[in-house]
Amino acid sequence: MKFLVINGPNLNLLGQREPSIYGRADYKALCERLRAFAADHQSSAVCMQSNHEGDIIDAVHEAQGKFDAIIINPGALTHYSYALLDALAGVNLPAIEVHISNVHKRDEFRRRSVTASACIGQICGLGFFGYEAAMLYFLEGEKA
Repeated sequence: MKFLVINGPNLNLLGQREPSIYGRADYKALCERLRAFAADHQSSAVCMQSNHEGDIIDAVHEAQGKFDAIIINPGALTHYSYALLDALAGVNLPAIEVHISNVHKRDEFRRRSVTASACIGQICGLGFFGYEAAMLYFLEGEKA
């Protein structure tokens, strides 16, 4: 399988932004880990990160026909981006929303996702493993 892993605003600051919540590993380490995990499963993963909503929407649009699935951590866009919701719903690609922290143990506003309804599911609170869990779901043929 070919995975597009999309990370939204501020995820480029992994390792330095609130390490008590997001851990000490940086964004480069996340991408290396995901590429290696995909390769171990005869798959590939392309990571992209942007702090710009339009770039993320463009990446979703351009993924159609190039990738088999999207794994997305929209960051703060999770809570208000109806444009990203529409993009995810508008392409013929399955997606899973991932959050490194357990959003349900954090600020009230973080508990609501407007983008999750365009996804097969949502994984939160498992750190970087959440991305791998999403890949495994797709690799096992969406049997759940």
